Amino acid sequence: MTIGLETLSVGQEIGSRTIEVSRADLVRYAGASGDFNPIHWNGRFAEQVGLPGVIAHGMFTMGAAVQIVTDWIGDPGAIVDYQTRFTKPVVVEDTDGAGAEIQVSGAVGAIDEANGTVRVDLTVTSAGQKVLVKAQALVRTR
Repeated sequence: MTIGLETLSVGQEIGSRTIEVSRADLVRYAGASGDFNPIHWNGRFAEQVGLPGVIAHGMFTMGAAVQIVTDWIGDPGAIVDYQTRFTKPVVVEDTDGAGAEIQVSGAVGAIDEANGTVRVDLTVTSAGQKVLVKAQALVRTR
């Protein structure tokens, strides 16, 4: 899908969603990424190294958050840059269902008509705290 720059304005929301995360999601991500660090699956180990419990992989969180942009633009290849800073871990409790929730919302942060790009700013929180800051995706609209 092509989104016309003329239909966008700075501050315009692109959507929001809540992502449920379970320990099983972390195990599947570990298998796909090869990151089997025990802080992502062993609560006792995570606490021994000073963490509040098992935490989601940072790249899992980052990837889950950008999905809102992909869904909005309709083409993952339209995202030409994506970056963020990690500020707080997403603690995933040991439950039968979702052990954590990540809330994501996105808004147009800047429009570059000359280059046909839009910067989308993401707000990403879990348990009431920002877990990613300066989360920004640069999207080519044409």
